[in-house]
Amino acid sequence: MTRDEFAALLGRFTAKVEAGDGAGFAQLFVADGEYHDVFYGAFKGRAGIADMLVNYFWRDAEAFRWETTEPASDGETGYARWHFSFASKLPQVAGKRVYMEGVGYFKLRDGLIARYEDYARAGECLVQLGHAPERLHRIFEKMAERQNATAEAQRHLAG
Repeated sequence: MTRDEFAALLGRFTAKVEAGDGAGFAQLFVADGEYHDVFYGAFKGRAGIADMLVNYFWRDAEAFRWETTEPASDGETGYARWHFSFASKLPQVAGKRVYMEGVGYFKLRDGLIARYEDYARAGECLVQLGHAPERLHRIFEKMAERQNATAEAQRHLAG
């Protein structure tokens, strides 16, 4: 996949999220694809990925805007910086516009996405959502547990 083809895939990727098109979004992934969201965790297979978009993203927010910049791809791996915003549906901040930024990591196969992971500035987003310090601590604790359970982290954490 060339840089231009990857950039076009990114355009379809963000447009499907903004439209709430779970089925169309899932079709951008291989059948056994994976989406790893910084907040909601891992979703596998097209049905799981469609479910994530419709029943998690759109349950908690609306009016999504997602822009990607600086796409880079060697045909097997892709990266892109992103800027993302939404209007929250969470009761404590319903209607509040929230912004976050990060980098997307893509593993590509047969012109589709095999695996996607967010690397986001999550703390700033959670503060904008008005979470209490105790809740923030629990959220970050879970994120640290997920991170530290990986083989990559274990190599670094082993004495």
